[in-house]
Amino acid sequence: MKSRKPSIIVAPGSIIREYTRNEAAHWMAQWLIAFGRRRGDVSVEPYLWHVFSFGCHLSVALDAARAEYGEAVAASHVVMTGEGDAAVATDERPTQCDRDEYLVFPPNLAWTMAFTHEDGWLGPFFARHHDYDRLNAENLAAIAKRQEAERARRDGWA
Repeated sequence: MKSRKPSIIVAPGSIIREYTRNEAAHWMAQWLIAFGRRRGDVSVEPYLWHVFSFGCHLSVALDAARAEYGEAVAASHVVMTGEGDAAVATDERPTQCDRDEYLVFPPNLAWTMAFTHEDGWLGPFFARHHDYDRLNAENLAAIAKRQEAERARRDGWA
């Protein structure tokens, strides 16, 4: 049986799940709840990152965003197109994607990185959830649990 190409290609890491169109729409809705609640009349069509470029959610941009993203942690990541029509889960924080417009965030939405086609002028943008400290603690705990499981497998505890 021939495997089909995922809707989004990222590197490094592996795609661990490709979400259906309905699941991608759900991720977009959750992302907008977390980062777009104060958008008022600002249109996010076709670009969700407008919540940052129009100042609707506190964020950092350009080199500061890249630096924050380089420090962001999670056990897995959701990568969603900038329009929210496709999404995948990956096991590593991606540094490359085959899309010009895409968002990266952990499943608990502790933070997000918005890559834009305006890279270097408008974006990328990095933002934290209003409950970042608690959510990031969850991410750190999940990473520790995964590392513990990997150690146990290496030591033969299957």
